[in-house]
Amino acid sequence: MTWDIMLILLVDGLSTGAIYLLAGLGFVLVFSVTRVIFIPSGDIAAFAALTLAAFQSRMIPGSIWLVAGMAVLACLAECTTLLRNGAARQVPRAIFFYAVLPLIPCGVGLAIASHDVPEALRIATTIGLILPMGVLIDRLTLRPLADASTLILFIVAIAVHFLIAGIGLIAFGPEGVRTTPILDGMVPLPGDILIPAQQVLMMVVALLLSLVFYLFFGRSITGKALRATASNRVGARLMGIRPERAAAAAYLIASALAAVVGILIAPITTMYYDSGFMIGLKASVGAIIGGMASYPITAIGSVFIGILESWASFVASDYKEIIIFSVVIPVLIWRSFAVHRDSDEEIEELA
Repeated sequence: MTWDIMLILLVDGLSTGAIYLLAGLGFVLVFSVTRVIFIPSGDIAAFAALTLAAFQSRMIPGSIWLVAGMAVLACLAECTTLLRNGAARQVPRAIFFYAVLPLIPCGVGLAIASHDVPEALRIATTIGLILPMGVLIDRLTLRPLADASTLILFIVAIAVHFLIAGIGLIAFGPEGVRTTPILDGMVPLPGDILIPAQQVLMMVVALLLSLVFYLFFGRSITGKALRATASNRVGARLMGIRPERAAAAAYLIASALAAVVGILIAPITTMYYDSGFMIGLKASVGAIIGGMASYPITAIGSVFIGILESWASFVASDYKEIIIFSVVIPVLIWRSFAVHRDSDEEIEELA
């Protein structure tokens, strides 16, 4: 393996790892706040790519009808629950949050779909359409089981993935798509090596969003409320932090990250209605390395998975997936011993 090939594989791995990093941060955030391993986040990323591709083809994306239908159902479910609990005064707020806000980007999408508009407006509309998906999925399928065990929530999340993938097939069709690169051209590297500017953009965006993520949780009131809910749900509730609102914020942020992932990866990878499943699984490996709790370790693990995938694709492409998912085994073994050791220490302290 020459130096040029190693450099190309490293850059490719870093750009892929940047995608897994963003998706992995969403995984850890949602799990910390809600105990849900949000498998459908990969589907949300795929839908973002397919939505932008439809806008670029001057077609009405199926995500408009999908979000509109989910918004109506979620609004009905929330209003019914409020009326049943005697909280009729909160119904207007529920209608605004679950129906009005999600339908605004749907209207904008219908207005611009068949027109030649700036690419920035298409991207912004795509993000606006994808943003409420996590919250709507949570309200319709996961929140009614909020008090269930983590295993049940995980099983339900997998079932939701297959349901959404089936709906995606109806909404978008089986055809694969690629979008127009946000940045055209090539970037020169030492040794007369050229890499697509889109890959550089992926790494830069991941770095900037990671910095925003750090500042958000360290400096903002909402970020601190999410950290408090993740650390102690009962204590957060006693301090006036509503877990439902914290969960909604977590799903909004995770959906935004998934939308960015889909938009960034679509120009270099052909995306299908079910492409998000593998993105989500590989991002979950990075999150598992971080123990589904540590953002810095998740970031390092995600970048490692990206580099490992790039190397495996070159050395043994037929066994690429096996190599990647095999990383989980030693991590889980080490985690199990660590948990067992911590439990023993707690028992000794109590004795």
